[in-house]
Formats: sequence, structure tokens, C-alpha cells
Amino acid sequence: MNKHFLGDTTVLLGRSLRHIARSPDTIITTAVMPIAFMLLFVYVFGGAIETGSDSYVNYLLPGILLITIASGISYTAFRLFLDMQGGIFERFQSMPIARSSVLWAHVLTSLVANLVSLVVVVLVALLMGFRTGTSVLGWLAVAGILVLFTLALTWIAIIPGLTAQSVDGASAFSYPLVFLPFVSSAFVPTASMPGPVRAFAEHQPVTAIVNAIRDLFAQEPVGSGIWTALAWCVGILVVAYLLATLTYRRKIS
Repeated sequence: MNKHFLGDTTVLLGRSLRHIARSPDTIITTAVMPIAFMLLFVYVFGGAIETGSDSYVNYLLPGILLITIASGISYTAFRLFLDMQGGIFERFQSMPIARSSVLWAHVLTSLVANLVSLVVVVLVALLMGFRTGTSVLGWLAVAGILVLFTLALTWIAIIPGLTAQSVDGASAFSYPLVFLPFVSSAFVPTASMPGPVRAFAEHQPVTAIVNAIRDLFAQEPVGSGIWTALAWCVGILVVAYLLATLTYRRKIS
């Protein structure tokens, strides 16, 4: 069964990646907005924002990486919606393939596409002056957090992709996720925020994840912060996965 699932997922993943290769503008579009935010905040607002960091782009980048992922997953819901409307799922059901491989192919496609977008954003940040002395292990830890965050949000994206009634409905869910970093420590320290806003910002997942990545880049002790970030990522991933698979089973039953 596992062999059957892996083989089917690989074939369907290849199909999805070929679609992306034929329209690389989706990856470019995903990276454009985060890069625009980064340029705007560094070169327009950066001089007026006090973060205690020598380089504002160093402070800013972790939040921009999360925005990149949040904007990228809307395409997962969009592609899944098109497959649902195009009758692809009905055709797959009539074939001897593992049903779960269809969802996993979309999830892995999202992971690959988002990783490419993240690399593009990091390269632009380097051109803008981003620097880090973190070790290979530090980079791997950052990559691991970003992969978990991407998987968590992608499984969230599966739900509207399966249930939306229109293309706009399939992708609109990502808007709140894109703007969640603005009410976190991604752009300014939470200490500068009013009481209620500060309380929300300090106890939402983006702040924990951003702080963990920022500490890893700065080679500072991460302490329990990294475990809080991982707990958020894994918790969201598990809940989203269960809800998405339940929705999928109801949809195809």
C-alpha cells in the first residue's frame, strides 16, 4: 500500500510541477509582493523604525519569509479548486490510485513552489544588505521551521480549495494570513504597541516563529522560543491535516 501511495504521489506531483514549469509567473507573482514590502519598509520606513538592530533588513527578513509563504499558498487552493471544477477528481476516482495521493501531490507542489519563492526573496535580501553569520546547522533549523510552516498553511489551503464555490473564494482565505505578520514582531518590536494589540501580537504564532528565525540568523540563544515556534507549526499542521482529510473524504464520498 505504501509503495502504491508513493508511486501515485510521485506521478501526480510530476503532473503538478509540469503545470508550474509552464507558468512560472505564479512563483514570480508570489515573490513580488513580499519583495515589494521589503523594499518599502527598508528604504521608506526603515529609517524611522527603531528595532535595536544594526540592519533593519536583518530584523525584517523573517517576517517577509512568512508573508512569502502565506501569499504562495493561495495558489494551492486555486489549483485544487480548478481540479475540482474540471472533474479531475472524478477521473482519478475511476482509476486504481491511492486517493490520498491526490492531496499530497498538491501539498508537495506547494512546498516546492514556496521554497523556490523563498530562495528568490533571500537572494534579494542579500542584495539589500542582509547578512548572517549563522552556521549550516542554523540555516537547516530555519529551513526546517519554514518547511513546517509551509506544510501547516498548505493543509489549511486545502480546505477552501475543496469547498469554495468560486475562484475568488478559493484564494481569498489567504489575505488574513498575509496580514497577520503586521500584528506581530515581524516589523516592529511588540513593546511599542498599545496594550491589547501587544497582548495579541505576543501570543500569536507569527511572533514566536519570527523571533525564533531572527535569533537563529543573529546567532543568539533561542532558548525555549524555538520550541514554542515548533509547537505552533506542528499544532496547526496536525489540526489542518485532520480537517482537510475529513473534508476530502466527505467531498469524494
